[in-house]
Amino acid sequence: MPAPRARHPIARLAWRLVAGAALLLGVVGVVVPGLPTVPFLLVAAWAGGKGWPALEAWLLAHPRHGPVIQRWRDHGAIPRRAKWLASATMLLSGTVLAFSGAPLLVRVGVPLLMLAVATWIWQRPEV
Repeated sequence: MPAPRARHPIARLAWRLVAGAALLLGVVGVVVPGLPTVPFLLVAAWAGGKGWPALEAWLLAHPRHGPVIQRWRDHGAIPRRAKWLASATMLLSGTVLAFSGAPLLVRVGVPLLMLAVATWIWQRPEV
């Protein structure tokens, strides 16, 4: 069942701005190490489905990212390779943070949050 589309022009514009910003961040994530691409493309497709159907269709038809977006929509699935990459990135970030001059609350709290996120990621299906 497709998402309901925004009817009001201002709502449609707002959804397009969200979709465009997410798409831009996803594109930046292709070249900036550590900045994820796919989560931003998921947001772009979701927001596009509400106010920019052509962008949503383009993302779903994309040869590399379209299948990942569709598997997320259909099953909430995350590919195993993405799980390993996310976990390794969080481990590296937590290690760097532990040896930084950040306040103790940050050096302990952020890795605990990343551990919770990693646990959630590994509980997602891999379809």
